[in-house]
Amino acid sequence: MQSQPIDFHPPSEEAAPYLLPAADVFAGRARRFEHLACDHSLAEWLRFLARLSQAQHDALKAIPEFPLPEAQARELARNHGMPPLNLGERPAVWRDALRQMLAALDDETLPEGARATLSGLKTADDSRLEKLAATLLEGEISADLAGELPFIAAALQVTYTGMALRLDPASLQKLDAPAVCPCCGSPAVASVVRLGAAINNLRYLHCSLCNTEWNVPRATCTTCEDDKEVALQELEGSKGAVRAETCDACKSYLKIVYQDKDPNVDPVADDLATLALDMLVDEAGYERSGPNLLLIGAYSG
Repeated sequence: MQSQPIDFHPPSEEAAPYLLPAADVFAGRARRFEHLACDHSLAEWLRFLARLSQAQHDALKAIPEFPLPEAQARELARNHGMPPLNLGERPAVWRDALRQMLAALDDETLPEGARATLSGLKTADDSRLEKLAATLLEGEISADLAGELPFIAAALQVTYTGMALRLDPASLQKLDAPAVCPCCGSPAVASVVRLGAAINNLRYLHCSLCNTEWNVPRATCTTCEDDKEVALQELEGSKGAVRAETCDACKSYLKIVYQDKDPNVDPVADDLATLALDMLVDEAGYERSGPNLLLIGAYSG
């Protein structure tokens, strides 16, 4: 693992504070998983995640509309410094997204254990599915649910992404916690240093649930906002497209991906393809600050 100081060049113009998800975010992620699977030691798993991401894209397209909270509720949330999308009041349509995805994924190419998990979720009643969703979103994860929760997470990602797509970015506001999504209140999975005419070289945290992004300063810890004891760590021989930003002030870390190193990087897919980096940073005594919901339960953050 290599450590290096952060090379920071401030932007020449004011940053767009929020970026709502792209309508094809899951399709792009599916392509990235497929690319990352080539010659990877976890190729079979990454290819399955490509199928899962494509199923998410198809579900997002198939469901006519993901309902937003009432305007009055959104205004009340804004007045109290809360995100407009409430995790505690999930629209029931998320279960439709889940069942569509399960039907698309279940075939004889899956390992027996995965097929059994999908079969159990297909026959689960609404009450059990809602309990699983609450467990996921409240963060109280037990090992016996590790097989089911990534599918629950995938369906919730579709739903909250679908709702985020309907929002006006001007309705969002900065929250007190820098690493919490201003759209749905979920933790960030990673950050992205982006390319683009108006956002070139700017860093955005990427929501683990609704795929919204929000601008944060570079060279600053996204957990405690310290700007003195942060450093970038990367694997020996890597091309620098994925690094871990560590903070010695709070002993946390989060991945950061760079579009100037690879314009096709995806904060979710590239995170899961670089688990060796997590292991090295964990061994060095840092704790991850935000989860990847497709591997929920594997991190302590």
